[in-house]
Amino acid sequence: MDCKNCEFKARQFYCTDCLRMHLRDFRRKIHHAAAERDEQVAKASRSLGTVEESRRRRADLAESETRVQEVTAALAKLRKENSKARERLRSLRESLATRRRNLSAAKLIPATPLDSLIARESQELSALSDTLARARSGLVQELVEVFHVVEVGGRPPIGSKAGTKGEWTIGDLVLPVPGDIRRYPPDHINAVLTHTIHFLGLLTFYLGIRLPFEVTWSGEKLGVGQPWIGAVRGTDHGGWARWSSKQPLHLSSAPAASGSPTVSAPPISASMSESYVDAAESSQSSFTTAFAMLLYNICYLAYTQSVDVPLSQAGNVLSNLWAVCCSGDLGRRSHETHPLLPPPTPPNFPLDFAQLLQATSAKPVPRQRAKPHRMSTDGPRPVRKSRPIPEEEEGWDLIEDVEDGGFG
Repeated sequence: MDCKNCEFKARQFYCTDCLRMHLRDFRRKIHHAAAERDEQVAKASRSLGTVEESRRRRADLAESETRVQEVTAALAKLRKENSKARERLRSLRESLATRRRNLSAAKLIPATPLDSLIARESQELSALSDTLARARSGLVQELVEVFHVVEVGGRPPIGSKAGTKGEWTIGDLVLPVPGDIRRYPPDHINAVLTHTIHFLGLLTFYLGIRLPFEVTWSGEKLGVGQPWIGAVRGTDHGGWARWSSKQPLHLSSAPAASGSPTVSAPPISASMSESYVDAAESSQSSFTTAFAMLLYNICYLAYTQSVDVPLSQAGNVLSNLWAVCCSGDLGRRSHETHPLLPPPTPPNFPLDFAQLLQATSAKPVPRQRAKPHRMSTDGPRPVRKSRPIPEEEEGWDLIEDVEDGGFG
């Protein structure tokens, strides 16, 4: 419908009858489209139902495959366990059969009283201990022969005449007592100490004994460099365990002080009346402590082999080692074989390291090397007469005075 004013198209207006007619036609068209729509929706629903069923079947199939794989893995694990169980069962059957055979054989043997069985085992153990002791004794005898540990210059008692004591040597070198160390050059002391350390190390290895103080070498190999000694871990008995710091078990032949003339070590004279120079006061005390540690090791070794070494005789190193090698109980007690020894040192070991160190570091009165003298069999040992020994201007004193129980 055109506007009369502007002649533009305007909305058409309908009457009520026309609207009813148009609504009826529109409803008819919609009804036809709804039927088609419902048909398409029904077709789509049927198609979607088929797809959902396929998806459900595939999901069920995947779940079944997963369960089959789990069952297969469980079956393989069960087979392994069954195989192990069969193997263990076979082993148990063999063990049971062996026990039955042993039991049958034991029933054929006449019954033995328990006391007789214990006695027989004790006899076998004693026989084994005797065999080990004899083997160790043989090794120790060969060791003494190799290192040539002997006493020279002495004389056994003959008739009414008392014997005299000589000097103990190892490898043809004299190892003096602490009071006489200052009369020998440092090279001599170092050499004889090296022999003694090797001898003691092999002896303790053969006997299976662990010593309170351990010897190490500056070259980190046995016999290479210079020896040092220090305590191992142990108990408080004897007062030695706290001396864990290493001490030099060797002497230095360097001059004692700078600016003073160097004193060369003269050859050893027959009278042994000249002294030699040590490095310094600190090194002297360190060597004295180290030497006391060595003496303590030997005293403890003697104790393990049933050899009694009193404090006054602790400085006789080679003599004490000889007594150990000649002990009737040599090799019967050890830290490694039966009967076992307690760790060093047990409470019943009487020697205290502080007493030994005090006796070792005591300074003796200057005296000459004593000549062999006769000993009275019915009286006390005669006192040695001594006279002062001329000292050099830069002499060195390793040993201090002996008060009570010191080494002469």
